[in-house]
Amino acid sequence: MAIKRGVSLYSYQHETFTGKMTLEDCIRTSVAFGARGIEVIGEQTFWGWPEVGVADEKVAEWHSLIAKYNAVPVSHDFMLDYKRYKGREMPFDEQVASVKKDIDFGARLGMSYVRALVSIAPEVLVAAAPHAEEKGIKILIEVHAPLHFDHPWIIRHAEAFEKAGSDALGFLPDMGMFLFKFPPVWKARFIRNGVPQHIADYIVKAYEDRVLSEYVILNVREMGGSGPALGMAETLRHNAAYEPKRMLDYMHRIHHVHGKFYQMDEDLVEPCIPYDEIVRVLKQGNYNGYICSEYEGNRWIEDAQEVDSVEQVRRQQAMLTQLIDGPNPTAMAA
Repeated sequence: MAIKRGVSLYSYQHETFTGKMTLEDCIRTSVAFGARGIEVIGEQTFWGWPEVGVADEKVAEWHSLIAKYNAVPVSHDFMLDYKRYKGREMPFDEQVASVKKDIDFGARLGMSYVRALVSIAPEVLVAAAPHAEEKGIKILIEVHAPLHFDHPWIIRHAEAFEKAGSDALGFLPDMGMFLFKFPPVWKARFIRNGVPQHIADYIVKAYEDRVLSEYVILNVREMGGSGPALGMAETLRHNAAYEPKRMLDYMHRIHHVHGKFYQMDEDLVEPCIPYDEIVRVLKQGNYNGYICSEYEGNRWIEDAQEVDSVEQVRRQQAMLTQLIDGPNPTAMAA
């Protein structure tokens, strides 16, 4: 089976917030690109979640739209910011209960997966796994930069998942951890925010040369950089160019992929994330789940130009179509 395409409605956050796109607009637009898989963040798509719940009529509207456009519910991305819960840290049992609540909501929406934030301890997810099994849902921890598949925290999750032996536990890699170049839209925004050109040029070059972030920050200070310049240098702490091939060792628990991107050029290329290599690795690992577009370039350009998330998603979907329909490396090797 081939890799499938979808869209996280988070990609349309700008248009959703400004009232330019309704839920129906988001689903219809995505399916028109051939991206039938639909992923949501509950707080964005359903007002009141999770504090006051979601009315049955809103869930019924969701299912009606899914059926109308022949879409496929894929994932409900939940939060659980347990460190800032009502001015205290949420106890273990409350964390598990909160995860179960999101599992139930995902089941109401017909989802196959719920996305767990990478900050959630593996013990919490293991404790919630039996409930997920009952609901026919998998809990996927998002492997998100600056973490990666060789990070001790992710290894701890992997070990806990294997020990638990539950098929309801897995991973959702975010392609932002494969940021091979510093995004031009980031650089342009930092310059507009006041970063001197020569410092911006240095940071971009240092990132491509894989200079240790602490040295870059120190050098920027010595260059007279402050405020926005240090902020730009700080981005190197939170991003890196990890190797897509590291996904292969975890493919048996990778069930969904976030197609993170910051900009798609007119020639259908994301200039900073190597999607050709990513798709090649996924094919090699016989991945047949969804890649859901996750556009996050809006926040880097909205001060200077009109955001057109729809066009950006269209371009990425066109790129993914070309890559997915291309040669299968496993078949070629055979």
